Amino acid sequence: MSAPLRINVTGPEGSGIAEITAEGVMVSCVQDALDLMADCRYRGAQKIILREEHLIPGFFDLKTGVAGDILQKFSNYGMQLAIVGDFSKYNSKSLRDFIYESNKAGRILFVKTAEAARERLK
Repeated sequence: MSAPLRINVTGPEGSGIAEITAEGVMVSCVQDALDLMADCRYRGAQKIILREEHLIPGFFDLKTGVAGDILQKFSNYGMQLAIVGDFSKYNSKSLRDFIYESNKAGRILFVKTAEAARERLK
């Protein structure tokens, strides 16, 4: 994670929501995700809101395996994640299916707004 970042945690200690504010890519590999989760958990958050631009573009190309590797860590460590963005621009049926199934399960969410993320993570 090379860009400066700001983490705003709201909610009760141990179950708060960390909303990430930063310029550019914050998570480009599994280690970045682990570092971010550790930082947020240290601050009392169990849930994280990231923006689409905080993830490397390869994340949204499921063939790269980046999304699977990163999201598996969130699942393994019991952290809920909401990714905010406009995902309609991606022309991948497999990505659309992945987003649909993720939103249905609720551990990893893909939403259009930060407000929607906060509401779904409550």
